[in-house]
Amino acid sequence: MGGGRGTRLNPLTQVRCKPAVPLAGKYRLVDIPISNCLNSGYNQIFILTQFNTASLHRHIQESYKFDPFGGGFVDILSAEQTDKSDIWYQGTADAVRQNLHHFGVKGKEDLCIILSGDQLFRMNLENFVSEHLNSDADISIAAKPLPLSQAEGLGLMRVDKNLEITEFIEKPKDPEVISSLSVGEEVKSKMASPGGDDYCLASMGIYVFNAKVLSEALNSGMADFGKEVIPSLLGKRKLHSFIFDDYWEDIGTVKAFFECNLELTNIEPPFNFYNEIERIYTRARYLPAVKVNGAQMKNTVVADGSIINNSELKRVLLGVRSIVSEGSKLENVIMMGADRFEDNLDFKKNFKEKKPNIGVGKNCSIKNAILDKNVRIGNNVVLDPAGIEDDFEEGKSVMVRDGVLIVTKEAILPDGFRMTI
Repeated sequence: MGGGRGTRLNPLTQVRCKPAVPLAGKYRLVDIPISNCLNSGYNQIFILTQFNTASLHRHIQESYKFDPFGGGFVDILSAEQTDKSDIWYQGTADAVRQNLHHFGVKGKEDLCIILSGDQLFRMNLENFVSEHLNSDADISIAAKPLPLSQAEGLGLMRVDKNLEITEFIEKPKDPEVISSLSVGEEVKSKMASPGGDDYCLASMGIYVFNAKVLSEALNSGMADFGKEVIPSLLGKRKLHSFIFDDYWEDIGTVKAFFECNLELTNIEPPFNFYNEIERIYTRARYLPAVKVNGAQMKNTVVADGSIINNSELKRVLLGVRSIVSEGSKLENVIMMGADRFEDNLDFKKNFKEKKPNIGVGKNCSIKNAILDKNVRIGNNVVLDPAGIEDDFEEGKSVMVRDGVLIVTKEAILPDGFRMTI
């Protein structure tokens, strides 16, 4: 589900919705929940969204094509005007409400799994559903144990010894309230390595609903699951918590997106894209192999079709068709790559129009930056956000947000451009 504007990820969401933001060099954020569904045996998937959806539509159409005999599909349901509603989605719950008639789930035994479109995690949803059924719950919520210091800004819950939810508070800020929700031994016993810290249970925004309960709960004006729907059902329905003690990252901000991607360059990254059994699926592009001409690289991930000339890369993630020219130095950089290769005719046209080719030019120095798709960075460009205050006013080619420098999609930086102190 990705119906929001993605304002916290701006400017990465200026021309695309959150689920369509590139991830890990060759994927999109939406590939994570879709792959979790497919790996768990669930192949009837709806994506609810409404802002900047063209890129997402194109990615889904080109990536997820099922044979006609399996009954699988990935359908995008954008906001639409009907006889019953002529307004856009007002929240996650409202988005589901407006599309219930599309889901075809009315029976007493039907279930709906609701996922988020901006998280990085790997979960066997079949285990989630199995525990939901065994607990005889009406609603189950995936819950991540977190140290109290990391809990601010998330929905927190209190559970009993059977992991039934007895209290739910959406995004508390008072440290005393957060501390009062620390978990007991019944939760710590399900954690891999709890240590000595105090933990609380944070909602991951992932739910399993009995279809009838979902329909009844949404027969109201409530628009958001965490703020309204879940709290309203406490004491009226049985709410169960499914403890998930594995890697999970909410990629809702520029800082989180930047750090999450750079962590993939670690020798042992916290999330493993090299899992042959539970693969992350995406579009098959049929690109040529990577070409490296004398570069020095350390902790670098390079996607298909990239060409790296004699340059220095340290903790860098390069997306598909990335071009880095000789003499350039990149450190802590995410480069999303390009949508196409340029040819000799393009190079001649670029020279005539006095604009750089797609990619990073010669003798550039770039640190702590995100280079969005199709950027054209000239020679001798210097980019470093250190000491520069956040400034992400719409319309600029280069911005700083959360301490990260961002070159926006299709931006052109001429030779000698500098943004540094």
